[in-house]
Amino acid sequence: MVLYPEVAYPTYLVGSKISKSKSQAVAIDATTWPAADLAWINSPSNPTGQVQSVGQLQAVINWGRRHNAVVASDECYLSFAKDAQSILSVANGDNTNLLAVHSLSKRSNLAGYRAAFIVGDPLLIAKIRQIRKHAGMMVPLPVQKAMLIALSDEAHVQEQAGRYQNRREILRKALENSGFTIEHSEAGLYIWCTRNEDCWQSVDWFAQFGVLVTPGIFYGSEKYIRIALTASDENIKAVAQRMSA
Repeated sequence: MVLYPEVAYPTYLVGSKISKSKSQAVAIDATTWPAADLAWINSPSNPTGQVQSVGQLQAVINWGRRHNAVVASDECYLSFAKDAQSILSVANGDNTNLLAVHSLSKRSNLAGYRAAFIVGDPLLIAKIRQIRKHAGMMVPLPVQKAMLIALSDEAHVQEQAGRYQNRREILRKALENSGFTIEHSEAGLYIWCTRNEDCWQSVDWFAQFGVLVTPGIFYGSEKYIRIALTASDENIKAVAQRMSA
């Protein structure tokens, strides 16, 4: 059994289907979770931007210990949140059955490089390395070199974080003035919002202005939409102006 967030990027569910595992969507509160073999968490979240608190992360760890289950924490947006913590920082040095998954796709704009790494329980890492040898998932050496350079510098990450935050604030005002309620969205690269209508109605509303947004149904919610902050500063300002007009 694989558990994944009830509002989430679809890859966790798809992964369980590929492995022919049973799966179940669960709320963020780990004290309500059933027994399972693996649980995915994602903080900061895509699409909601929600950051799990230390208490919530501790509850996830406690669940994993109680059921002897693996916890995989997707932390690819961690660099874009002021108060977010890795699940490993909450584990007090005991990483048994814990994995933290990191990607440079968002942190350093290296999406095309497919550059990522996993940290955590050495026994689990050893098993993954054995699979890697035979499944051909080796990261090419030039990409590894690029990763080393990117991971050695935090200045560009903070610059990007500031850029996304500025775009978020510009759109926040325009969205709220247009009747949208923004939920969470404190971190990551997206705004998660609703006008308490079918998500496709909101998609159509934005399409009138030549703006493409993602329907929340793609992530498990029928009344929300996800708005990316990855357009240029000029385009973000143009969207806000169109909405206000």
